[in-house]
Amino acid sequence: MTIASEILTSHKKFHISLGLDRISKILNLLNNPQDKFKIIHVAGTNGKGSTSKIINEILIQKFKDTDVKIGLFTSPHLFSYTERIKINNENISDNQFDLLINEIDNYAREHDIELTEFELLCAVAFQYFYLEKVEYVILEVGLGGLYDATNVVKKPLVEIITELDFDHTQRLGSTIDEIAQQKAGIIKQNSKVAFLKSNKGYNILKNTALEKNAEIIKVPDVKVVFENGLNYAIINSKKYEFNLLGAHQADNLALALAGVNAIGVEISSDILKQALKNVQWRFRLEYHNDKNILIDGAHNPSGIRTLRHFLDLKFKNDKKIFIFGCLNNKDYKSMLDILIKQDDEFYFYEFNYPNALKFKELEEKYQKKAIKLDNIAEIEEIINKQSELKVFCGSLYMLGQVFSKIKLK
Repeated sequence: MTIASEILTSHKKFHISLGLDRISKILNLLNNPQDKFKIIHVAGTNGKGSTSKIINEILIQKFKDTDVKIGLFTSPHLFSYTERIKINNENISDNQFDLLINEIDNYAREHDIELTEFELLCAVAFQYFYLEKVEYVILEVGLGGLYDATNVVKKPLVEIITELDFDHTQRLGSTIDEIAQQKAGIIKQNSKVAFLKSNKGYNILKNTALEKNAEIIKVPDVKVVFENGLNYAIINSKKYEFNLLGAHQADNLALALAGVNAIGVEISSDILKQALKNVQWRFRLEYHNDKNILIDGAHNPSGIRTLRHFLDLKFKNDKKIFIFGCLNNKDYKSMLDILIKQDDEFYFYEFNYPNALKFKELEEKYQKKAIKLDNIAEIEEIINKQSELKVFCGSLYMLGQVFSKIKLK
């Protein structure tokens, strides 16, 4: 049996090819496992992972004393592909993952279906959730929406569309309206959908919902505040301790609550309290006080803007050292123009990934001084010797590589 990661990263699979034809064919051969669950479908540029994770935690708390299983499919992963596929917060086992990857890949090739990496992962997730008799699945879109492999689902309980902004413009379009059209592609006829009025693509989302006769779900007012060293969500004038930092998480939480309400699951104050205290999402404004490190997965201008706002608010007077790495298809010049200020130190890590940005490419387009980091040992030296705030950002792939080798408490 071939190791699953070798199959997924092979030249034939490790690329993006949007479209529903291949994934539909393999799922038809598997008797359409994706039709067997109650699905919450989540798209957006930023915040879809956090929103999915909040919903997942709420449903786990709601059904924790029952046999109801909650599936979660997200991307990308940090350390292992198995992180993308969870049931009740437990990753699919390495053995089961390898088995299903091999079985479905062989089955696809027998029928002349050449699945991409993401399509194969989708098929494995659906089959695994079916075999394990999962009832609810929170399904995060990989890229866009309309032609994303997750959009094979026919009748989700609710669709949620988080903040829209510029990212993957070469595939999704160069204007917000074009991007919104792609994201709105997950809205189904006669369905329910939640999005914020403040969303940059609001008019497109609203018009698409009206065309599809989809009910637009009311989103509650939520605030997130940081007081006396603790983070709180304020919902209907009531405070809940909340594990996800950043004022922007208010939007994600509001959408998550709207989604849960739309599917008719009643959530008590006690369930909500425990869920918000428990919810974790690695490398999203993750702060380690002992090393004075902040880790954030911001990887586009909008996400970087949110990160910089948080830094200016919570670490206004701290000198900042940035360790940054990203993919070469990102708008890294805009990201760095937002992120790096005059008194900041800027280190660039050229991590090992097929389309990671190279230091030489960075120097050609970005004129401010950057110090190249060649290896993990140099990063560790900065962490151990510098007392200033160290901020790691730019790519989840980069963060996964760094912190798979550097262990934090």
